[in-house]
Amino acid sequence: MSEALKSRAELEEIQAAMAAAPQVNLPLVHRFTPGLYIRECFIPAGTLLTTMVHLTEHPFTISTGTGRVYTEADGVTHYAAPFTGITKPGTSRLIYADTDTIWTTYHPTNETDLEKLVPLLVARPENPLIPPDFLPICQQPPNLLS
Repeated sequence: MSEALKSRAELEEIQAAMAAAPQVNLPLVHRFTPGLYIRECFIPAGTLLTTMVHLTEHPFTISTGTGRVYTEADGVTHYAAPFTGITKPGTSRLIYADTDTIWTTYHPTNETDLEKLVPLLVARPENPLIPPDFLPICQQPPNLLS
């Protein structure tokens, strides 16, 4: 991942290339406790992924692994477990896992139906280059890292 993406247009071009690449299915673990939805994602080393746009402020933890994360607000940040941070509304990330990584998010809610829950938490990026039927998830990069 480039240390500095220069514009939203450059990020959108990377997302569009990712949408055209073979997709990788990442295992998710969903847990619910009273008032809390916990979503855990295993990201294998070498995986590049883009996230939906987060609609809520919520904590996240990286319990294992290392990686580089790009956001428009912060540029590229290097993360190493253990790490806990806060996601702000409007955040979309481009994540490259340098090593096998477990990333967990925590969402205050009483909703337990994932079909109802997901639209409350995330929105599709407003990228005109992404085909309408593509949902940004995880995939292997086609030589996007330099």
